[in-house]
Amino acid sequence: MPYLFAHFKEKITVDGEQVYFAVSKDGYDWEKVNNGNPVITCDKGYGGCRDIEVVRLKEGGFVVIATDLCIVKHMDENYNVDWGYINSHGSKCLSLWRSDDLVNFSEQELIYFGRDDFGCLWAPEVFYDEGNEEYLLHWSSTVAANNYAYTLIYCSTTKDFKSFSEPKLFFENDKGCFDSHIVKVGDTYHLFYKNVEPGMNLHATSSNLYGEYKNDVDFEDYMKNLPKPGSYEAVTTYQLPDGKWCMMMDFFGCEKDKMGYVPFVSEKVGDAHFTKCPEKFSFPYGFKHGGVIEITDEEYNRLLNFKK
Repeated sequence: MPYLFAHFKEKITVDGEQVYFAVSKDGYDWEKVNNGNPVITCDKGYGGCRDIEVVRLKEGGFVVIATDLCIVKHMDENYNVDWGYINSHGSKCLSLWRSDDLVNFSEQELIYFGRDDFGCLWAPEVFYDEGNEEYLLHWSSTVAANNYAYTLIYCSTTKDFKSFSEPKLFFENDKGCFDSHIVKVGDTYHLFYKNVEPGMNLHATSSNLYGEYKNDVDFEDYMKNLPKPGSYEAVTTYQLPDGKWCMMMDFFGCEKDKMGYVPFVSEKVGDAHFTKCPEKFSFPYGFKHGGVIEITDEEYNRLLNFKK
């Protein structure tokens, strides 16, 4: 059961904020694609992208979606970033590419939802809603109504990634939240997200995609006891070939060479009692905010041999 991990790199040059791929045969040991160079380079919008999501479409083919943002271009001579400005004036669109084979891609498209009051659109992810036969696209945005003070989770639905419903609020809390990840196991919807304050990843469950979601106290307690719990974000999950559940969390706020995804494993898919176990995994370099999908052996071989 091979896998594809779409991500970007944490660098102080623009080439880091592009689309990168890595593949794995077993979900534990990862190999770089295209010799560790970008498989997609942005040429529209802000000229860079972050928070990469790759989606296998039910009708065949793939889409890649990302935050239209290049932080490097907002750095001063000391590499400082004015996040307040970016929260209110950055990434007014999402970037999208289409592909039939994961090696050839359409031109970059910018998705604009007609909401001028959005200060940013970050961390897009896609969940396929089987009941309604449509894709739920969800992301984090600040809005003018609260003076761009914090992000909340918004969403839009689409059947073809060409026309989109009007954005609406999907999930909120008192302090703000971002980096939503949704997965369905059996009849239960699992929502992973991060609080703005205090900065901590949380897990909630619901019997309905649109809520109400109930907080998982055990998961919250586990996160509180991790070293630097606020330095984790951007959860992505996938089932390992042995039936276990892998949760990857992007670790930041430290030396750049130590940044990247940290793996946690649960004994059973749907059981959010995870254990940190980086020693069981290997990465060619630090992956930044991305997502994982299962691929076929043919797709794995094609990607492993891909050179651009």
